[in-house]
Formats: sequence, structure tokens, C-alpha cells
Amino acid sequence: MSKKAPFMVFSGTKSRYLAEKICAGLNCPLGNMNITHFADGEFAVSYEESIRGSHVFLVQSTFPNSDNLMELLLMVDAAKRASAKSIIAVIPYFGWARQDRKDKPRVSIGAKLVADLLSVAGIDRLITMDLHADQIQGFFNIPVDHLYASAVFLPYIESLKLENLVIAAPDVGGSKRASTFSKYLGVPLVLCNKSRKKANEIESMQIIGDVEGMNVVLIDDIVDTAGTITKAADVMLEAGANSVRAIASHCVMSDPASERVLNSGLVEMVFTDSIPFCKECNKVKQLSIADMFAETIRRVMNNESISTQYII
Repeated sequence: MSKKAPFMVFSGTKSRYLAEKICAGLNCPLGNMNITHFADGEFAVSYEESIRGSHVFLVQSTFPNSDNLMELLLMVDAAKRASAKSIIAVIPYFGWARQDRKDKPRVSIGAKLVADLLSVAGIDRLITMDLHADQIQGFFNIPVDHLYASAVFLPYIESLKLENLVIAAPDVGGSKRASTFSKYLGVPLVLCNKSRKKANEIESMQIIGDVEGMNVVLIDDIVDTAGTITKAADVMLEAGANSVRAIASHCVMSDPASERVLNSGLVEMVFTDSIPFCKECNKVKQLSIADMFAETIRRVMNNESISTQYII
């Protein structure tokens, strides 16, 4: 990339680690931006270099707390007021995505609200990965490039060279995602059927399929408190599985998730680095998605198709 390339990459506070790797893949510097924090918790964003007429890529996952989303909104607003030619939000983890519909009366649809906030703030395009529900793309009236972590997970699974491999979904809602993995790898699919008393609390779980003597890989998109994924692993080991691994796109890992994973029968828990993982758990491994996002940014700038990046 030339020094006068018509694009610039900036990062919010909590996604800087990923933005730096994306910039290394693009062979460009990370843009200079200042985020000033005030005593009352308020903060202000300013670009410390001219972005007039540039395509501006803003890297920021919107995981809790809400400061990450607010930072991104201020970054978008500042870029718009600084006469950026276009503003592309790069959101590897799109927060509030689990609130994608009214599942009971008198509740908010958080994913739609966040989409509206970003649109009104002024983004021209969204690049994201493994939305909790694919239909969230329809909440936007701008182009959405929806990437899939399978591009990094499938080569990793194949590198393990596991015999008697089975792909499993920890709940029925994840069956479509797990099915695409099983079809690509040409291995059986197993499902778990769970019932909940309330959010983050599982009442019972049953296995649909045979795992005896098998090496199981559980596929999910988000691991929050790890209650479902660890329960599924323990149930499968009780049913005679040789080993159980878990793979998930987004490492939310709210307490007591690390403790649950550590004390479970899981051999390892593999995530992407869409969200930073700063806690101690030697079973957790993160695979980088920086090269995938760097290549997508390059293709967007060159008006090239990104569909060839999709393995499944």
C-alpha cells in the first residue's frame, strides 16, 4: 500500500490489539486518534491527523460494557464532521445481537436499535463476523459484509487430524451452523436439546445422536457464562465420548465462565480474537481473524468480490 492510499484505519480503545494486526496485514500505519476521558466517565474523540477525503475504517467490537459502542458512535460522528469520504465500521463482534426479535411481550430489540444508532451516526458500510442471527443484516439500509469464522476454524479442525470425528451443536438454535461444518468435513452431526429455567441457567439437556467412542467438536457462535457449552461437554463424556473440544466465534466469557471451562471435561476451548481474553484459563486458545479482515478491507477498497473468502 502506498503512503497516499485513499484509506485510513483507526481503532477504539479495546480493539487496538486487533487493529494493529489488521494494519500489519495491510502494510499501513494505524491512524492517530485521541480519546480523552473526563472525571465523570464521559469521553471525547478527536482525530490527530487529517482524514478529509479518505475512506475511514473504524475497528471496534461493541462488546459490553456500553462504552465500546459509545466510543464507536463518537468515532463515526467525528469522522463525518471531519469530511471523511466514507466511513466503514469494522465490528468483528456485534454486541446486543442476541436481542434480534421480540421473544415475549414488552421487550426491546437491541440489535435493531444498535443498527439504527450506527446508521444515524453516519456509517456507509459495515464489516462484521458471525452475527448471532443472519437476519440482522436486514436491520441496515447500507452494505453489510458478513464474514464467517469458519475460514479460520475449519483449517484448525482439519489440522487436529481427529479420528471418529463428530460435529455437535450445544443447542438446537446452533444446528444450522454445526450442520455446515459437518457437511464440509463429511462427518456425523449430533445435537443437544436443552431447556432453561431462566437466562444463563440450564434445567436439563439431552443428546440427539450417538457420541460413544467419538471425538466431539462443539460449534457455537458466542460463549457467555459457558454454562451450556460445559454442560454439553460433560453430558457427552457421560454418554461415552472419547474427547470433547469446543469452538466458538466470540469470547464473551463472563464470570464464572473461565472457572467452568477449567473444571469441565473440555480438552480445549477455541475462540477467535474478535474480543480480547484477559483472564487466566489454560484451556482457552484464540485464533486470529486479523488476516481475514485485512483481506476484506483490501478487497472493499479495490472493489473486488469477498465471496471467495468463504469456505462454507
